[in-house]
Amino acid sequence: MKHSSDIILTALAPAIWGSTYLVTTEMLPAGYPLTLAVLRALPAGLLLLVLTRALPPRAWLGRTFLLGALNFAVFWALLFVAAYRLPGGVAATLGSLQALMVIVMARGWLGTRIRAGAVVAALAGISGVAMLLLGPDAELDPVGIAAGLGGAASMAAGTVLSRKWQPPVSALSFTAWQLTAGGLLLIPVALVFEPALPALTLVNLAGLFWLGLIGAALTYWFWFRGLARLEPGAASMLGMMSPVTAVILGWFWLGQALTPLQMFGAAIVLGSVWAGQLANRPASSTPRPALVQRPPAAPVTPKA
Repeated sequence: MKHSSDIILTALAPAIWGSTYLVTTEMLPAGYPLTLAVLRALPAGLLLLVLTRALPPRAWLGRTFLLGALNFAVFWALLFVAAYRLPGGVAATLGSLQALMVIVMARGWLGTRIRAGAVVAALAGISGVAMLLLGPDAELDPVGIAAGLGGAASMAAGTVLSRKWQPPVSALSFTAWQLTAGGLLLIPVALVFEPALPALTLVNLAGLFWLGLIGAALTYWFWFRGLARLEPGAASMLGMMSPVTAVILGWFWLGQALTPLQMFGAAIVLGSVWAGQLANRPASSTPRPALVQRPPAAPVTPKA
C-alpha cells in the first residue's frame, strides 16, 4: 500500500506539470519564458527555505547548484528553445526520450540492472506520446532537435543524480535547495537574453501563483520525495503523464478536438506507465511467502 501511495503522489507532479502550457499561454505575457521561469522557481524555493529553515551546508553547495542546473536552469532554458523552434508535439516526443536516458544513466551511476520490460515500456510510452501529439505538419529544425534532446538529457541526469545524492534532510528541504539554486542560475540568463518584464496584471499574478506554488513548490516536493523512494526508471515513466494531462486540458478547457489516434495514443501512454512501474519494481519489494513456524521439538526424556 505504501508503494502505491508513493507512485500516486509522484505521478501527481508530472500530471500537474501538464497544466503549464495552458497556464502559460492563457494567463502569462508572451515572449518572456526565462524571466517567468525565474519567477516560478526562485520565489517558490525561497518560500520553502523559510518554511524548512534548512540551508545547504558548504559540502552540499556544489551538488545543489549542479542539480539546480540540471533539473531547472538548463532543462527549462533548453525546453523553451525547443518549444520556440519545434512544433509542440515534436518537442514533447523528444522529451519523452528521457525515460530511456534514465534507464541508461541509472545503469552507469547507480548500477541498476537494465530490464527488458522497462525498455519495452519506455519505447511504448514514446510511441504513445508521438500518437498523442505529433501532427502531419511536424517540422524538424536541427537546433530545436538538439535543444529537445539536450533538455531530456539534462532532466534525466538530474533525476538519476537526485536519487544518487540524498542529503540528510527532508525532501521538502532538498526541493527548496534545488529550486533556489535553479532560480539563481536563471537570473543572469534572463537578464542577458530577454527585455524587462512589463507590469503584471491580476491574471498574470494568478498564473505565476499557480506555476510557482503548485507547479513548482508542491509538485517538485512530490517529485523529489518520489525519487528517494522509487526506482529512477519507474519515476521517469511517470513523467509521461504530463502530455496526457496537457491534451485533456486542451480538450476540456480550450475545446480542442481529440482524434481517435490521439485517444489510442493516450491509452498506450497510460498502459506503458503502468507497465513501467511493474518492470522497474525492485526485487526486494516483491512479497515473500511467509515462513511456516515449526513447533519446538519435545524434550527427550532419558530412559530408565
